[in-house]
Amino acid sequence: MYTAHFFSTQLGRASLASIGAIVVLCVFALTQQVDAVPSVMASTAAITGELA
Repeated sequence: MYTAHFFSTQLGRASLASIGAIVVLCVFALTQQVDAVPSVMASTAAITGELA
């Protein structure tokens, strides 16, 4: 599908840069989610469905 000739063109290099940027963004997003500590506490009102 893609050959070495394609990646030696300006479009091929731009596609590699785009793929690299997406990979970096995904790794950054995953590390932010892993480092975040969930601090959600379920209240009894939320569990039983009571309204004020």
